[in-house]
Amino acid sequence: MTITSHGEELILDKERALYLPKHQLLAISDLHLGKSAHFRQAGVQVPSTIAQSDLHRLSLLIEKYKPETLLINGDMFHHGLNADIDDFAVWQKQYQNLHLLLVKGNHDRLTSADYAAMHIEIHEPSFCLGPFCFIHDAPQNTKEELYPISGHIHPGVTIVGKAKQRLKFPCFYFGNEYAVLPAFSLFTGLYNIYPKTKERIFAVTPGNVLEV
Repeated sequence: MTITSHGEELILDKERALYLPKHQLLAISDLHLGKSAHFRQAGVQVPSTIAQSDLHRLSLLIEKYKPETLLINGDMFHHGLNADIDDFAVWQKQYQNLHLLLVKGNHDRLTSADYAAMHIEIHEPSFCLGPFCFIHDAPQNTKEELYPISGHIHPGVTIVGKAKQRLKFPCFYFGNEYAVLPAFSLFTGLYNIYPKTKERIFAVTPGNVLEV
């Protein structure tokens, strides 16, 4: 789905990604690489294929939009170094010309040397581009004249059908003061968003993105 926000065209992709055509920038939030491996280390039986599945979805997005820049808007890595992050290092070799930016989130705890070894450019607390300022947990520490785009809360929306069935979906939230991207990883929960007047919610369904 294509929308206009603050004078710029934005593409909301059903794979929980945001593309800015003017800047050839693909943005996602809350990738949480390493989360499944971290749970397995703690004795919780979580499939080992979660990280690979998320990276495959990301590959399809890169092939679709061919961005110059990939921006991860916080919580790229869930914890410390582990097998999932090794998978990322192998995956990344396919995209050596892709400019990779990370706006650090509360789970991004690797050392500066670790990020440098993976050729990840770090921005903290925000990365600003055009009328937007990407920050993991809005609306703080941004330039006042720019519109914050955040992540962190894993936004969701509940849709009630005609038969009163309730379906919950991840969503894009464009509020009066800031926006929130859906969590990219499929291994996350959802926090229900309740929009105010003139605020917009776009549900991410299995088939498409639709405004609700």
